[in-house]
Amino acid sequence: MTAESSMTEAGSKAAGDVLSKQEPEEERQENGEYKVELAEKSSPPAAEFVHPEGGWGWVVMLASMWCNGSVFGIQNSFGVLFISLLQEFGSEEDKDLRFRTSWVGSLSMGMIFFCSPIVSIFTDIFGCRITAVGGAAVALIGLMASSFVKTLGVMYFTYGIVFACGCSFAYQPSLVILGHYFKKRLGLVNGIVTAGSGIFTITLPFCMSTMLEKLGLQNTLRVLCILMFVLILASFTYKPLLPANPTESQTGKFSLSRIFNKNIWKSVGYRIWAFGIPAALYGYFVPYVHLMNHVQERFGEDTNKEILLLCIGITSCLGRFIFGSVADFVKGSKKVYLQVISFLIIGVMSMMIPVCQIFGGLIAVCLLMGLFDGCFICIMAPIAFELVGAKDVSQAIGFLLGLMSVPMVAGPPIAGFLRDKLGSYDVAFYLAGIPPIIGGLVLCLIPWVEARNKRKQKEEGLSKEQGVSQKMIEDEKHQEEAKNKIGDSVL
Repeated sequence: MTAESSMTEAGSKAAGDVLSKQEPEEERQENGEYKVELAEKSSPPAAEFVHPEGGWGWVVMLASMWCNGSVFGIQNSFGVLFISLLQEFGSEEDKDLRFRTSWVGSLSMGMIFFCSPIVSIFTDIFGCRITAVGGAAVALIGLMASSFVKTLGVMYFTYGIVFACGCSFAYQPSLVILGHYFKKRLGLVNGIVTAGSGIFTITLPFCMSTMLEKLGLQNTLRVLCILMFVLILASFTYKPLLPANPTESQTGKFSLSRIFNKNIWKSVGYRIWAFGIPAALYGYFVPYVHLMNHVQERFGEDTNKEILLLCIGITSCLGRFIFGSVADFVKGSKKVYLQVISFLIIGVMSMMIPVCQIFGGLIAVCLLMGLFDGCFICIMAPIAFELVGAKDVSQAIGFLLGLMSVPMVAGPPIAGFLRDKLGSYDVAFYLAGIPPIIGGLVLCLIPWVEARNKRKQKEEGLSKEQGVSQKMIEDEKHQEEAKNKIGDSVL
């Protein structure tokens, strides 16, 4: 009995030692996991930014609206300036007069978009406010310098480059800053902001025609400088709200990956969008430059040609309100279909311009063209947010506008060259309608590509979840086996 009892005591002691050694390990493991979970629970997650959806954002919206109006109101009214430039810097004996003069407007519009990738980098580094104020100041200097120019060659530099580059640096931050204040209403707010250019396009042609008659070209440009001065003041309202991403590395130098954001090019949908839209724009700016001169040649100098820009401006403004609101209800990348419809109709309307033999027909064409021009413009920023997200939207918009610069510059001079060689604008307007139709068809691929990517991500997520659950089951098995071994050794 004594021996048996001593053996039993020894066995229970050994079992106790084994179990005591095992239990702390399991306790440590459990406590370790518990501590991690506790740490995870105790450390609060990064607070998600809540957009105010108003407040000071309404002031920012009005300032952005003024920016769009003053910049693109002047650009879209270039057709009125174009006729004055022909009279000021050339004569009818000059065979290449329209070709050379149209370069002023097309270079100006093109540079606004060409500078956009650089502007996006400046916006990421220095913020919306500094970039916009500096750009508006440069635009003011360029426009004022243009009022003292006596030759067409210098006008290329002062108006086509300096003024346009300043407008570019002022314009892009006006789109980016809206994402700091609005999310649910972003489509509507973009519609209101971009309607600014429609409102200015309605009023400026008549004002500029009157000023050109009474004051002349130089003084008219000086009056337009007032718009740029107000733009400087408006840009001071761009108070950023979103937390800034760190722009400096540990060594204190700017990170190249931060300056040149490669993430935007990982999205196949964005890549299609970034190359499809420029393909559609080779004929887009042609009517804004040459329509006034075409009407003057076909219907006479006494025709009230400014009424056409008024029609484009009114319906463009209306289109931005309508389609900006509609875009808020269209989910995800399907917003692109609105741009597809816009390009198809704009292409057809461009081809209809030379067909119209009565002035009323041209009015109808311009009304439709303006309506869908407003649709195309107002949903650019919402689509960019959908394709790349708010974090990368600045450079996404910047690179898109940069790629748009090439067709914007090339289209009007080609149309002017065809007019000088063929004696009319008919062929130029027919050809201007083809690129928007082709570009619109290319954009139809984006929703399909985005839907495929979402399905792929969903499948990958499910497979990862299955892998994690399988691993948990295996871990539980191993723990059970370990416990069984301990029990066997004790027995």
